[in-house]
Amino acid sequence: MIDLKGNKAFVPYIMAGDGGMETLKEKLLYLQECGAAAIEIGIPFSDPVADGPTIQKAGIRALKEGTTLKMVLNDIRAYKEEISIPLILMTYLNPIVAYGLEKFAEDASEAGISGCIIPDLPLEEEDFILPMLDRNELSLIRLVTITTPDQRIREIASRATGFIYAVTVAGITGARNDFSEELTDFLQNVKSLSTVPVMAGFGISSAEQVVEICKYCDGVIVGSKIVDLFHQGEKEEIKRLVGSIKGVNQNILA
Repeated sequence: MIDLKGNKAFVPYIMAGDGGMETLKEKLLYLQECGAAAIEIGIPFSDPVADGPTIQKAGIRALKEGTTLKMVLNDIRAYKEEISIPLILMTYLNPIVAYGLEKFAEDASEAGISGCIIPDLPLEEEDFILPMLDRNELSLIRLVTITTPDQRIREIASRATGFIYAVTVAGITGARNDFSEELTDFLQNVKSLSTVPVMAGFGISSAEQVVEICKYCDGVIVGSKIVDLFHQGEKEEIKRLVGSIKGVNQNILA
């Protein structure tokens, strides 16, 4: 899904409909231009159990704009040919069930979506949706956390497609100033067990953190900070943050 070519990847997250649906295309094209390897698109939901305050507020703003899953897919389908990097939907299970599993998978594929992150879908229950995703060539991106036992990491890694989402904190999304001492060992362990790229996310908010965490995995996912910067109109700061991955990759080549 993510074409690393020996490089590290930066994957920004945005909330669809935050600022109005008319801003979605502009944000996607801007992040693509900035050098994002892929983009994670959040679907607003009324009970976002994995999201911290920044993304919760963005979801509320998007819901007030009337944003729906169908609206997002229809919008992206209209300009999918202008997007040259993978798009990944981050949505909870309820919007998909309400949409209809088969119809969702078909429409997401038609819109050019490459994969889905469904944080409230446990490994043991995923088989009721997995065949539809597989038929429509949509990767199910699975999460492992810093508290996930080794045996479960192995099981998740054995099923992994696209990439593994390595959650760097024990908790919800949101910018953090530091991480636990176990993070390095955790990322290296997941990397050793995975045959697909390992992307670290939750809490990463600075160029310095991007540089440090990329030493131990294949790239980073940055959500709350990107959402906040878009909301504040700080596009140049977004460019700087996404561009920090270029310095990491230059050091790899050096």
